[in-house]
Amino acid sequence: MQHFLDFFEYMPIWQKLLWIVGLLSVFWFLEGHYQGVYTPAKSQNKRSHAKVNFILLSFVMIINVIFGLATAGVFQWLQDAQWGLLFLFELPIWVELLIALLVLDLIAQYGVHYLLHKIKWMWRLHLIHHSDTQVDVTTGTRHHPIDFCIREFFALIAVILTGMPISFYFFYRIITIFFTYFTHADIALPASLDKKLSWVIVTPTMHKFHHHHEMPWTDTNYGNMFSIWDRLFGTFLYDDPSKIEFGLDIIDKTQTNVLGYQLRLPFNKKISYKK
Repeated sequence: MQHFLDFFEYMPIWQKLLWIVGLLSVFWFLEGHYQGVYTPAKSQNKRSHAKVNFILLSFVMIINVIFGLATAGVFQWLQDAQWGLLFLFELPIWVELLIALLVLDLIAQYGVHYLLHKIKWMWRLHLIHHSDTQVDVTTGTRHHPIDFCIREFFALIAVILTGMPISFYFFYRIITIFFTYFTHADIALPASLDKKLSWVIVTPTMHKFHHHHEMPWTDTNYGNMFSIWDRLFGTFLYDDPSKIEFGLDIIDKTQTNVLGYQLRLPFNKKISYKK
C-alpha cells in the first residue's frame, strides 16, 4: 500500500498534466455519445465555450503550483512534530487514507462549497462557476482565481487537522480531479445506475441539479466525491433531470463565454445578488 501511495508522492508534473488532459479528452469524447437530458441548446459553440474555461484553468494551474511550493514545508512540519488526528492512533494505512479522504472531502469540498454559497462575498467569487449555461467537462475548470485560492486554504486546514502525509494529499488531488470532471461532464449514466450510485458518490445527474439556474436547487448537492455529506446535512436533492436549466437567473446569459465579463462578475454592482 505504501509503495502505491509513494507513486503519487513522487509523480512527475508531466504525468499530472497527462492525467488532466487525458480525463478532459475522454469525457469530451463521451459527451458526444452519451449526452444527458439536461443538455442545453445545441446552437452554442462548444469550442468557444471551452476556450473561456481553459483560460480559467490556466490561472488555476499557476495558483496550484505556487500554493504547492508554499505549503511543502507544512507537510514536513506535521511529520516532524507528529501533529494531527492520524498521530493519535495506530491504524492500518488504508484506514488512515480513508479518514484523510473523508476529512478532505468534508472540509475542502463540501464545507468550503457550502460557505461559497452562503457568505455573500464568497458567493460573488463563485458566480463564475455557476454562470455557465452549457455545463460540460470543461465547467469543472471554471473558477475565479480567488475562489480557487479559498478552496486551497480549506484543503490546508484539513491537512493540518489530520496530520496526513503528503502522499495522501497527492492521492486525493488525483481522485478529486477525476470526480470534478466526471460530475460536470455532459453525460448521462443509465437513470437507475446514477440514482443508486448517488447513495455513495456524487454522480453526473446529481451534480447537475446544483447547476440549475434557480434556487432552491442551486443550494443543494455541494459534495464532490462522497454524497454522504449532502445526505447527512440535509442538502441532498434528486429530482427530474429534464427540469434542469443551466446558468443563473441573476446574470446576463449571453455573456457566459465572455472572459472579461466573467472575471468582473464578483465586482459588478449592477447584479442583484441572491444573498
